[in-house]
Amino acid sequence: MDYFTAFEIFSLVTGVAYLVLEILQKNAMWIVGILTAAAAVVVFAFKGLYASMGLNVYYVVVSVIGLYQWRKDSGSLKASGAEGEIHLRKLSASTLALSAAVLIAGTVALFFILRALGDPASWLDAAVTVLSAVATWWLARSIPEQWLLWIVADIASTALCLSQGLYWMTALYAVYAAGAAYGWFHWKKSGNVIDNS
Repeated sequence: MDYFTAFEIFSLVTGVAYLVLEILQKNAMWIVGILTAAAAVVVFAFKGLYASMGLNVYYVVVSVIGLYQWRKDSGSLKASGAEGEIHLRKLSASTLALSAAVLIAGTVALFFILRALGDPASWLDAAVTVLSAVATWWLARSIPEQWLLWIVADIASTALCLSQGLYWMTALYAVYAAGAAYGWFHWKKSGNVIDNS
């Protein structure tokens, strides 16, 4: 097995662990996410999928922010006597409007950059990257609708990886898509809305 394949397999294994921890809303998810994203940076860099590579660098940064936010939210739940429940925040109209603007403008702008860099799948890579960036931000804020964004992003990522011959990563994103569907229902059923402040 070559190093490239080892990084792909590592991403698959740690990515599945990440998904399980995300569904259960465990803080350890963020640590596992850093490891998964670091390995994925190598995989996507090797294939010249620069937006997906950059997205995984972003995941590392947001994982630090997410860990801080989730620990803070867990403390709020503990103080209110609801310890152990999944903490959720409502999706505000302003967050939705800003996210829609970022999705549209970001995808278009990133497409032109990726095309100039010779990305082999510029539109799909740009759309997946911007959609995933917004979904990750919503995840860090514990907004349950993040799962809906992930379903779309993961299906598109599955197609992107398959088109580039990244079969281990294709498997990972297919598992992510199925897990996102389950996560949506689990969070809606088991979640507890906390103050949006």
